[in-house]
Amino acid sequence: MSWAFLRDLLSGVNKYSTGIGRIWVAVVFMFRLLVYVAAAENIWKHEHDEFECNIKQPGCENVCFDHFFPVSHIRLWALQLIMVSTPSLLVVFHVAYRENREKHHNQKLYKNPGKIDGGLLCTYLISLILKTGLEIVFLVLFYKLYNGFKIPRLVKCDIKPCPNTVDCYISKPTEKMIFLYFLVATSCLCIVLNIGELSYLIFKYSIKCYLKRHVKKQQ
Repeated sequence: MSWAFLRDLLSGVNKYSTGIGRIWVAVVFMFRLLVYVAAAENIWKHEHDEFECNIKQPGCENVCFDHFFPVSHIRLWALQLIMVSTPSLLVVFHVAYRENREKHHNQKLYKNPGKIDGGLLCTYLISLILKTGLEIVFLVLFYKLYNGFKIPRLVKCDIKPCPNTVDCYISKPTEKMIFLYFLVATSCLCIVLNIGELSYLIFKYSIKCYLKRHVKKQQ
């Protein structure tokens, strides 16, 4: 799968982000996207073929694998990366709208189309709320689907067509566990960064509005 579109999106958003936002972009690109492409994808590449049960009953392994892994960790991780990056498109589209509006009227309507103020500030705040919400949703989804953030070495399966309770073994559980913890840690870091940036922007523009009102009263 080509991730060039996501890389380009993150690069475009970086131009309009605050300092904290640029840190978020760096974390997503370096510690999530690159780790996914360079290492994690290969670890889960043959997870179904390497899932073994101690019985050769036709269909038993497939049913047990589907029960314990309804969605592959790595595919869910890829979906998470795409979903948490998508709200940033709102900011890019809003800036593009400002630039097109200036071209259409053939005059300077904004001091800087990419400056976070007015309507663009609202769009930016909405994108931060959406990114934070999606991060939390995917963490909860990971936890619910796999009964916690863990990968067992052995699972016991008694689902038909298995004739009785059989032992099934997961390949490279320790290595997968390390990457799963890394996924959770980077997701939590991104949530902290998003909340930090959201708080910073609200505080900054609250102070700005307060000072404007104070100046008007003095005048």
